[in-house]
Amino acid sequence: MSSPAAGGSRIEAQSSLGTWATLRRGFELSPELRRGLGLTVLLAVVATLGRVLVPFVVQIITDNGILADGGPDLGYVGRAIAMAAGVVVLSSLAQYLVNVRLFTAAESGLATLRMRAFRHIHDLSMLTQSTERRGSLVSRVTSDVDTISMFVQFGGLMLLISVAQILLATLLMLFYSPVLALVVYLCFVPLVFLVRRFQPMLGAAYGTVRTRVGDMLGAISESIVGAATIRAYGAEERTAERIDAAIETHRAAAVRAQIRSVMAFVSGQAFAGITTAVVLVVGTVLAARGEVTLGQLLAFLFLVNLFTQPVLMATEILNEMQNAVAGWRRVIGVIDTPADVADPGPTGVHQDRGPMTVEFRNVSYAYPGGDLVLRDVDLRIEPHTRVAVVGETGSGKTTLAKLLTRLMDPTGGQVLIDGADLRELAFASLRSRVVLVPQEGFLFDDDLAANIRFARPEATDEEIALTVTELGLDAWVEALPHGLATRVGQRGESLSAGERQLVAIARAYLADPDLLVLDEATSAVDPATEVRVQRAIEGLTRGRTSVAIAHRLSTAEAADVVVVVDQGRVVELGHHRDLVTRGGVYSRMHASWASQQRTDA
Repeated sequence: MSSPAAGGSRIEAQSSLGTWATLRRGFELSPELRRGLGLTVLLAVVATLGRVLVPFVVQIITDNGILADGGPDLGYVGRAIAMAAGVVVLSSLAQYLVNVRLFTAAESGLATLRMRAFRHIHDLSMLTQSTERRGSLVSRVTSDVDTISMFVQFGGLMLLISVAQILLATLLMLFYSPVLALVVYLCFVPLVFLVRRFQPMLGAAYGTVRTRVGDMLGAISESIVGAATIRAYGAEERTAERIDAAIETHRAAAVRAQIRSVMAFVSGQAFAGITTAVVLVVGTVLAARGEVTLGQLLAFLFLVNLFTQPVLMATEILNEMQNAVAGWRRVIGVIDTPADVADPGPTGVHQDRGPMTVEFRNVSYAYPGGDLVLRDVDLRIEPHTRVAVVGETGSGKTTLAKLLTRLMDPTGGQVLIDGADLRELAFASLRSRVVLVPQEGFLFDDDLAANIRFARPEATDEEIALTVTELGLDAWVEALPHGLATRVGQRGESLSAGERQLVAIARAYLADPDLLVLDEATSAVDPATEVRVQRAIEGLTRGRTSVAIAHRLSTAEAADVVVVVDQGRVVELGHHRDLVTRGGVYSRMHASWASQQRTDA
């Protein structure tokens, strides 16, 4: 039974942090961003010296060189210029080091963030993952992190230099004229309030942009993966319209965010122009009174420019920061989503390999917001038993398989292996003992041998060849263009559905599990291949416990025990022969199936 959407993404609910809380959490998750930050700030201050030195040099050259009492002093001018050149070289070197340190810290920190997000996605239950579109999940680990990278590397660099430049410019302005320095700050006070007003607006706008990027990638990835279905139903135009709508929605959100950003930037430019004009007027009055020299007034005007430049840059940095915070918030939303099916870690139980006993104790399960799909299931499966679980579509039999392999945890009750609750077993122990062959085996874009070896990376070519032989797949493999070296394409698209399932079964065979769970594993296999695969599976399941979610009742006929599930309950249990003569649910199912088989024949 498929899970309902459960009210939308369960991940988005975790990503509602404010701007500063998001930044704090982001730096916690990427400690490399904080490492050596003090030295980087110091270097940023040194890098700023070359810029703030220009007004000072202009002032001393004007007052002490050009307007000297005895006439222009060219030697003094030369010495001042040489000193300035030396400081500029030093500041350039410091700025180079700041760039290198920021880029290195950013790439290291964000690589850590990507890996943590990616690994945590695999810790989330299949239910949680199913509430998020695959394209959106991919965008959280890729494009969202890229927005953070751009801010940390470029916005972070400009932020450090801008703060240092503002501080040094302020000190020099106070040195030259406290009155003019006060005028500058009074002119910029209203801008501070505007920035505070724009920040939440920009944050909301760029949050929408990042969400629309995920939606757009989700729509595009679905259309690529489902290309065959789209063509089969002639839905190219409808699909193109849906993608166009997603792209247009993203474009509109991006334009709205940029408009708000431009409003903030233009406001800053307006205040910068007003400030320069006011300083020029007041400074001229002060110069006329003899309170400042001509060189000091010229230097102060340079300092006003050096002060207003980083303030204007702050509006651009705010733009990048809000975009980055929106991306950071989405990544944090993944990492901070509780792993509801988590590895117990160091306290996890490790079991020895060997014959396995499986037990369901009063197990119930309901998808969030939905009714129970399993109710009070009590079931014990003895070692070496081959079990077939049958039932109508939606009866809950696939949910049983997911609980048994701990892709989900029960809402109530316990699932036990050799007496241990699955929730207490270390993943390494569980995955080595239990293997699931799903309804559709997923293949990676590699050759056939690599896809089989995925179950056991250390397996040799000889072991893979032996697996193929024991499953009776030699003739099929030899007929492929390059045998085991044949590339299967993305998602195995170079193979038929039945061939992909053969590879999945071979993969499970190579894993050599103690418990084999087959979720309708032969549903996509043609009848001739099914006979061959069933024969191989009989050899594989001999001596071990196996549970097959049966789509074709030929699987149930060969099982030791048949479990009949109806409306979430185990209603019958026994051998095929006994259940057929009992006249219950299984008897009716088998009679209908047998009749269909005769009709098809």
